[in-house]
This record gives sequence, C-alpha cells and structure tokens, in this order.
Amino acid sequence: MRSKFTWMLTFFMALVLQFSYAQEKTITGMVTDQDGLPLPGANVTVKGTSTGTQTDFDGNYSISTAVGSKLVYSYVGQKTVEKTVGAASTINVVLEQDAQALDEVVVLGYATSSKAELTGSTVQVDAADIEQVPVASVDQVLQGKVAGLVMNNSSGTPGSTADIRIRGVSSITAGNNPLYVIDGVPVVNSDNTGNQSSGSSLSPLASISSNNIESITVLKDASATAAYGARGANGVIVITTKKGREGKTAISFNTSYGFSNDAVDGPDVLTGAEREMLFYESLYNTYGVSQGFSRDGAQQFYENNLGVFGSAYYDWNQAGRQEANWDEVVTNKDAAFREYNLSASGGNENHNFYASLGYFNQEATVIGSEFERISGQLNFQKSLNSKLKFSTNNSASHSYQDGLLETSSYFSSPRTVKFFAPPIEQPYDEDGEINLNTTLPNPLWIAQEDIDDSQLVRILSNNSLEWETPIENLRFTTRTNIDYQVYNYKRYRNRIDGDGASTNGYGWQSHSSRANYVFQNYLDYTWNVSDEHSIDFKALQEYQKNRYYYLEADGDSFSDDGLTNLNSSGNPTTANSYFTDWSIASYMALMHYSGFNGRYVFDATYRREGNSRFADDNRWGNFWSVGGAWNIHREAFLADSNVISNLKLRASYGVTGNANIGLNLYQSLLNYDSDYAGTGASYPGTFGNNDLSWETSHTYDIGTDLGFFNNRITANVGYYYRESKDLLLSVPLSLTTSFTSQTQNVGRMENKGLELEVNFDIIRSENFNLSLGGNMATNENKVLETALDGTGEPINITTGTRRVEAGHPVYGWYMVSYAGVNPDTGVDEWYTDGEGSATTTTWSQANQVWQGESALPTLTAGLNLHIDAYGFFLDANGYYAGGHKVFEDWTRYTNGTDRFSLDLYNGVDALLDRWQEPGDIARFPKMEYTAKPWQNSNKFLYEGDFIRLRNLTFGYDFNQKITETIGIDGLRLFLRGTNLYTWVKDDRLKYDPETAADGFTSLTTPPVKSFIFGLNVKF
Repeated sequence: MRSKFTWMLTFFMALVLQFSYAQEKTITGMVTDQDGLPLPGANVTVKGTSTGTQTDFDGNYSISTAVGSKLVYSYVGQKTVEKTVGAASTINVVLEQDAQALDEVVVLGYATSSKAELTGSTVQVDAADIEQVPVASVDQVLQGKVAGLVMNNSSGTPGSTADIRIRGVSSITAGNNPLYVIDGVPVVNSDNTGNQSSGSSLSPLASISSNNIESITVLKDASATAAYGARGANGVIVITTKKGREGKTAISFNTSYGFSNDAVDGPDVLTGAEREMLFYESLYNTYGVSQGFSRDGAQQFYENNLGVFGSAYYDWNQAGRQEANWDEVVTNKDAAFREYNLSASGGNENHNFYASLGYFNQEATVIGSEFERISGQLNFQKSLNSKLKFSTNNSASHSYQDGLLETSSYFSSPRTVKFFAPPIEQPYDEDGEINLNTTLPNPLWIAQEDIDDSQLVRILSNNSLEWETPIENLRFTTRTNIDYQVYNYKRYRNRIDGDGASTNGYGWQSHSSRANYVFQNYLDYTWNVSDEHSIDFKALQEYQKNRYYYLEADGDSFSDDGLTNLNSSGNPTTANSYFTDWSIASYMALMHYSGFNGRYVFDATYRREGNSRFADDNRWGNFWSVGGAWNIHREAFLADSNVISNLKLRASYGVTGNANIGLNLYQSLLNYDSDYAGTGASYPGTFGNNDLSWETSHTYDIGTDLGFFNNRITANVGYYYRESKDLLLSVPLSLTTSFTSQTQNVGRMENKGLELEVNFDIIRSENFNLSLGGNMATNENKVLETALDGTGEPINITTGTRRVEAGHPVYGWYMVSYAGVNPDTGVDEWYTDGEGSATTTTWSQANQVWQGESALPTLTAGLNLHIDAYGFFLDANGYYAGGHKVFEDWTRYTNGTDRFSLDLYNGVDALLDRWQEPGDIARFPKMEYTAKPWQNSNKFLYEGDFIRLRNLTFGYDFNQKITETIGIDGLRLFLRGTNLYTWVKDDRLKYDPETAADGFTSLTTPPVKSFIFGLNVKF
C-alpha cells in the first residue's frame, strides 16, 4: 500500500512540475515615463526572487517568469509599479513621477539627504560621469564640474598629485587641501605620498580605481562641512564606492586603450645655427669696440681666441653643423594607455555584494616614466537578522610609478634637456651609441641607467555593524576603519654619467608606513512628530589615530654596473629613521528638521574636537553651524504651477577650524640628529608656543535653487563669505632668537564670491535628447590683518616675487616692474617705483611693487554638453580659469641674453626678438657675453586666462535586439579625447597655463592630450 501511495504521489508531483513549467513564459514590453519617453536602465524584477533585468536604451525589456507571479518596475524618480503576469506576453508600463523619490539623494559623508532638503552648498558627480573619464587619480574628474573648485595638476606625469582649492585659500601657511572622506570615514589627505621632493609626486588617490566609485560629493559651505570640524575648513570631498543591489548578479567588463601626447608643446628653443648667430652677436656687442672688429668679424675673433671662449662652435662647424633635436629624442610619442576592469554585483533582500578587479597602465609622454596600478574592491552587506546589519567595504591596490626628476631645473631630467642641452651636441655618437661626451648628462643614458621607482600598497577597510534598537526609530552603529599605506622608494644614479658619476654611483632607498585608524559610534533617531513633521537626530563619537614610520639609507661607491641595491655600496653615507603620530577625538550632534511636508527645513550641527597638535589647555575647539531652507514650490500657491517646478531659498552660517600644521609646534624641543666629534649631540630645534590653538573660518552662505518647466531648466545661484581668524601663521622672527620663524595665531583673511550652476534640457524626446549646462564661480581673496612687530608695525611676508600684506590677495605678485628695452642703447630698464615712475638701468635700484593680481583665479567656469540620438551619444566638457597671473620660472636659464643661453645651456627662440641696432623696438635687450645675476620682474608675469576642452566623448549604446543576439545585457563603445584644445589669452605664455596653486610655470610634464577607445560590456 505504501509503495502504491508513493507511486501516486510521485505521479502527482510530476504533473504539478510539468504544469508549472508549462506556465513559464517570456514577458516583453516597454517602460516609459508619463511623457511617453523610454526609461533606459529601469529595473524589472520578479517579486520575492533575485531574478531581474534592466531595460535597454529604448526602454525595452525581456524576462522569463511564471504565470501568476508579480513583476516590479522601478526607476529613480518614478513611482514603483507592480504587474501580475497573466495570459498576455506583452506588458507595457508607464511610470509616474514620484515627487519625493525625484529628489536626488546626496551623500554627505556622515549622513545622506534628499537634494530638496539640503541647506548647504554641495555638488554631486555620479558614476555615469566618473566612468567616462579614465584617469589615474579620481580627483581629476572634478575639474569644470563643480562651481568654486579649482584643480591644477602639479605634473602630467601619471599618478602625480593635484592642487585642489575650494572657494579660494583659507589659510596663509597652514594647509589648504580639502578633506577626503571615503564611505563615511575621513582618511589621509591627498598630499604627496613620496618621501622625496626632487622627483615625481605620487598621489594616494591614484590608488583608487574610478570604476569603483558610485559618486563624489563636494561639500563647500559650513552647513555641509561643520560636521567634520577642523578638518572641514577647506571643504570636503566625499567619495562613495559602489554597493551591490537586489536582483540577479550583474557582471560588467570595461576596457580602455589609447595614446597620449603633451597637451601643449611649450616654448620652442634655439637651433644650433640660431644659437651660434646670437653667440657671435654677443661677442660683437661686448668686445667689438674695444677689440676693433665688426659684426661680420665676430666669428673670426672667436676662432682666434678658442682658449678663452672654448671650441664648441668651432668643433661643431668642423663636424658638419649637424643639428640635434633633444626634445624629439626624449619624447615618448603616442604614449600608451590601457585599463581593464571586471566587476560583479548582486544580492537579495538579505544581502548584497560588489566585487571588482582592475588593471591600469599609463606611459608618460617622456622616456623612462610610467604608472601602473592593480586594484581590487570587495563590498558586502548582510542582514544578520531583522535587527542587525553588517557592512564591510574593502579595497586593496598596488601602485608603481617610474618617475623622473622634474620639480626643478635638473640637468639630468629629460623634461629639461631641450632648455639646457646645447643643440650643437649630439644625442648619439657616430656609431649610433648614446653619446656620453656631452656637456650635460645625456638624458637617454639617464633614462636607461638611473632609477626613480615608487611603489605604494594601500589597503582600505571600512566595517560597520548597525543595530535597530528596541526603541522605535533608534539605530546604533559602530564603525571601524583602517587606511594602511606602505610606500617604498628607490633611487639610483649610475657610475658612468650624470649625478652619480662623481661618487662612482649613488643610491638611496626609503621605506615608510602609515596607519590611519578611525573609530566611530553613533546613534540615529527619527522622531515622526506627525505626518507633516519629522526630526532626525544623530549623536556621534569619533576617534582618529595616525601613525607614521620612516626609514632611509643611502650610499655611494658602487662596485660594478648593474648593482643598484645598497648592499653593493662601498661607502654607506646615511642611515635615518623616525616615528610620528597624531590623534583627533570628537563628539558631535546633528539635528535635521523637515516640516509641513518638506516646505521648511532646518539643520544644526555642533562638534567638539580635540587635536594632539595643541597644548592641553588649548587642545579642544568648538565648531558649529545652522542652516535653513524654504521649498517655496511646495507651497499651495505654486502647487499647480506649470512654470515653476522647483524654488528653494537656503541660508547657512557656521564656524569650522584648521589644525593642518606640523606636529609639536607648541613645544620647545631639542633636536638630536647631529653629532659633535663623532658623538651624538643635540641643539634647539623648535621655538614652541603654548598658546597655539585653532585657526577658525566663519562662513555664511545664501542661495536659491530653481527649476522651470518640469525641471527642463534648472539653476543654483549662491553667494558666500568666509572670514578666517586667528590664522596659524608662520611669523618671521629676529635672528637674535636663533630661529627664523614661529607659528602663531595671528591675522585674518577673507574669501567671498558668487556661484552659478545651470542646466537646460533643450530637447526631450524618445529618440533625441539635447542638454547644455555649465557653472561659474568668482572668488575675491584679501588678507585683512597680519602679525605686528615690537613697534606695532605689520610684519609683511615677502618671498621672492610674492608678498603677504593686509589689503592684498594672499601671496599676491610683488616684484620689480619692467620698463622695456631702451631703443637707443639696447639695455633693459626698470621702473624705480612701479609703472609710470622714473626708470633705471640698474635692477637693484628698482623697488618691488604690487602687480595687482595673485595666482588665484578670480573667475572659473565649466561648460557641459550632452546629445543622444538612436543610441549614439556625445558628451563634451570645457573649463575656463581667469583673472589671475602666472610667472615664468627659470628665465635666468631659458631667457638669458648672455652666456647662460648661448654658451652654457640653451635659450628659447623668443630671444630672436632682441635689440640689434639703435631704433629697434624689441622684447629682449642686446646679446652680451656676460653672466648676469637673477633679475626677476613682471617682464615674465603673464595673464593666466585659459580655456581648455577638457573631455570630448562620442559613443554608441547597442540596442537590446543586438545584445540579446550575442547573449549579453548591454554593450557600449566610445572614443574619448582629453585636452584636445587649449586657448591661452597671453600669447607670451608658451608653457601650459594650468600651473600649480603657487602660479609658477614649471619644467614638469604638462597635462596630456589623449585619445582613448573604450568598450563596456554587461552580462
């Protein structure tokens, strides 16, 4: 009987399974919005399962499921819709706008907020914009996309750091870099990781793959940054990595390949023939009258005195006058770029994950340099039960940079060779071998034999546990984060030619490790007062500890070629190590009120923070902010408006701090890194200041957010004013103290400006869309007060060509004013007291005066264009900076009308515009066989205005019919160009106008012009 029952049960189950299988069917359809436009990327999932798909570019989808199941249709900004599967095989769905969901969620680091309820000034750049810009360092995607943010690369060498300033400069001698927050945790900033200052810099942000970034949010005003206390004074950049999503596992593969060249060529230099001509001219102008020879007789005079002037030109003539093009031989033309990324994400209602593996490689546009990165990401979230949720975000990377000498006028650098190496000397000898018989080191040999290697291993691990307490709407979260960096640097200078030749080779190696720990504990409570009113509270305790260890050694006298490690050094010369640490402790309270269905919003923040950089009595500071917003468009009198879709007024005021100074400056300490007759010795090291305390910034911000015609036109307009007080200023001291300076809390400075962001959706249709947007920002910086000396007079800080003085921009240009070349005598003249005053031919008799501007742009702007039609798309991004001046550095070598350019090194071809005879109007004076000293003046101070076509991307998204045929979910091809065009206002400025924050042109690698082909595949 049991056997018969078992057989009947089996038969019944088979029938059920067969019936169920028969009810499986494929559902197709289209998802559109209320205007009938397709919604690409809309989620279609089978309710209660992990089965799901996304609509293609045309809004079409296809999914297999059983009759009777429910399909859930969702899209950002639209109300979710459920449909039950019945007899029909086609289900078309129209999604309607969700007024609340339409508000973009903005990540603020410690919290998130809908865009409508923000009281501060923030800008968020999402993954779609980040992924289109393959770069070595993720901060590079921000240029031109954020009003008030100025970004300048310190070098175009891959992996180098960038100078970022948000709303100007808040401090004179303390730090001005913004704080970086990754997945809610403050981390080590973007300063140079490298242990040396004479070579390529390496940014710790270059260790992060942009493909793993979900969004980057820039926080600008006190309402947004006060939560970070002293670390938020210069703005905050919040980076959020990607998370998994509920639904089927999605696999994505992205690859890019391309090539790069310098975005600007830089100044052209003299050819050998031009240099020789000017050399003979210098001999005539210097010795012609006294020695009785004419201009045409200068060459013979030279050849008659080879023992005095050297035989370089004579030998060159005897060898056939072969011209050397040093710039060409050291340039890495069409430098390769390649990147590969594989990622997977998915999950269900209980857990989700995101995992990725990436490889990045970019060659520099000069020989002997490249950057390489291997990176991985693993983010996982799991609901342990109905009350506990665990989250972990982990990334690891190994970055390698083959750098070069480039931060100064290094004669061994391939970047400087065209300015210094005489074109009458050849790169290769007659046998085709590298010529080592050159006046300066041959950079071909240096690139082949010398070593400048940086390696950085970085591990970021962020782990949290969230508990829904028994008290309704009260959550407790504890979070632990570690940012661990291990850096190794190896420098070797070969024994044969270059900087190591005089010591039979030179080697230096350094090792450093940095561990940054952050521990957070916080409570979140939401009080739903009524259906129209709610208040969110957050109470946070945070502790941050940073430990840094450094070890270095060097030596010379290497035993043989090819032996580059220090154990092959016959003469160890240095061994050094040290350890530093600092810590920050904080307590914070946040309150967010939303009332009357979000019409009125109020924020308040209070943070008490202690920093080990200050003495016990001054260690703790109080920082706070308040902000409010009025969403006028939600008022009854605008609820039915067909014109105004968004109208918000917002205002905020707050106080943040700055403690970004060196360690232990409040203490009077002895240094123990010296010796006396071979015995360890100490000496006074720092002139302490127990009164040292926080620098504070007081900021108010007002603005309005606008939207018209269903947000087809949107705009944000704002004004800010920030006054920095009690500046952490390095004040010069009398040398009788035995110290040059002391850090004090003195001085005030202000920054103020207007910001505008606007976007026009010019055309919205099913098959064609066109939008144009942009941003603009002004910044006016002024020093209000500086330190006073013993007599009550202001202490002004003058550093060469710049000066800090009340009433002027910080580090404004301050130098001698150039009066031009005297047309009768052909000599330089300078104004004694600025333009319009008397002139002098003696530079030392001319006084330095203000030149009216600084290196800080007073106007910046970005322009963005998007077009898509029938799967094709075009995106363009431009950037403008102006209202500032830049100074051409190293003109003593490159623009000298003397032996520096004509005999010892090589000059730029602008020298051809020189005085030759009475009556000539020329830019440069007559050539002379002399060696003039440095004579800086505004002759080489240029208008810094420039426009750059930053990015241009053209691509195609294949439609679903094609992707289904080849068995994938999505396919995109694109071609991207970077820095394709650069316009410079001042014709005299031949270097790249995008200088570092100090405004000096440099002999480093300029930004690159690149063409990159990309392929994105989704499975």
